[in-house]
Amino acid sequence: MKTKTTIEQLVQQVLKRLKEMNYAESTYKAYERLYKRLIRYAIDREINDYSKELGHEFLQTCYSLPEDWEEKTPRNVLGPVRCIRTLTEYQEFGTISRRIRKKKVIEYPFYSAIMKDYEAECNLRCYSPSGMRTRMNRVTLFVDFLHRSDITPNAITPAHLSQFTTTLMHRHAKSIAAIHVATRSFLQFLYLKGFHEKDLSSYVPCFKSSYGKRIPSVWKTEDVKKMLASIDRANPTEKRDYAILLLVTRLGMRVGDIKSLKLSDLQWEHRRINVVQQKTLRTVDYPILEDIGWAIIDYLKDGRPKTDTPFLFIRHNAPFEPFGMHANLHNIITKYTRRAGIVFPKEQHHGLHSLRHTLAKTLLDMHTPLGVISQVLGHMDIQSTKVYLSIDLEGLRRCALDPQTVFDYDLT
Repeated sequence: MKTKTTIEQLVQQVLKRLKEMNYAESTYKAYERLYKRLIRYAIDREINDYSKELGHEFLQTCYSLPEDWEEKTPRNVLGPVRCIRTLTEYQEFGTISRRIRKKKVIEYPFYSAIMKDYEAECNLRCYSPSGMRTRMNRVTLFVDFLHRSDITPNAITPAHLSQFTTTLMHRHAKSIAAIHVATRSFLQFLYLKGFHEKDLSSYVPCFKSSYGKRIPSVWKTEDVKKMLASIDRANPTEKRDYAILLLVTRLGMRVGDIKSLKLSDLQWEHRRINVVQQKTLRTVDYPILEDIGWAIIDYLKDGRPKTDTPFLFIRHNAPFEPFGMHANLHNIITKYTRRAGIVFPKEQHHGLHSLRHTLAKTLLDMHTPLGVISQVLGHMDIQSTKVYLSIDLEGLRRCALDPQTVFDYDLT
């Protein structure tokens, strides 16, 4: 679509497309204001047709941008730069893409292909997407060390492994232990695939880390109620947030499962939600409780923007798409806890996941069997659920021995 188009024509096409994509009125006006300024700039220079060069010249002249502004755009001109890039993109490709800031991809000459093979091998083991992401991030730390030290795969020595460990000493002990696990796995892969003549996994230094289950953080019941009560259920975005928070507080659903929830997963005739868990890849059947059902219906009827995506919950900024892979939705819970005036102790976690802990505590207080709680939370092993016994204070008190009874016991 690289054809000469007058600036006025191109601007009208872009603004029309922004309307079709349901951009917010304030955003639309911001684009419109900048494009009017661009048109005046072109008229003053007797230029009729738009070009990428004209857009760059306009930005540098009117916003005093540095020469390297394309590599590192100053924060105060991100809006104008986005507007001009949208204009250029539409002229060249006839489309407008959502703004996505991507991290710079680093190429490792000796390792990029190997890492792709390793990732494919891990996928065959059916690791969850979140597990794969963290594993590859940890392996990348090791590969980056080798790359910066100009060490090829067949030249890795035990000494290099010790040096790599010293670069991790500023990290938490459990983080170092997790990185070592991923490093051992990668070294085994190098050996089995013939990239190294020796299995060096046993040479990765053992890092002692005291292992103890952390006591889960739980909310006070009144704080959960205050947070839910602070939501404005007449606001479209907050209708969505209310339904999301109910799914966590009432059913204990994980954030990843909520983001992946599709309209087809809602089985209204059976009042069930059928979803494949992102973490365990197991199918779990949740009940559509009355308050959850009405919250979802309210969101679908009067809150959810019109879109073709099959996902239930979507972003409310145009273009309306599902939440990103790495979105943890922490901003949702932060918004309403602040509005409700809830203050947490410094050491207490208060993300969405902590609401799962709170549900487990509530079920324990109701004397719910541990196996049932394990099913509700979607644990693969009941051992994962036993950590919640540490927050059942009443149960622990019942298990405690009376010291006087021990002292009085006759051993003879």
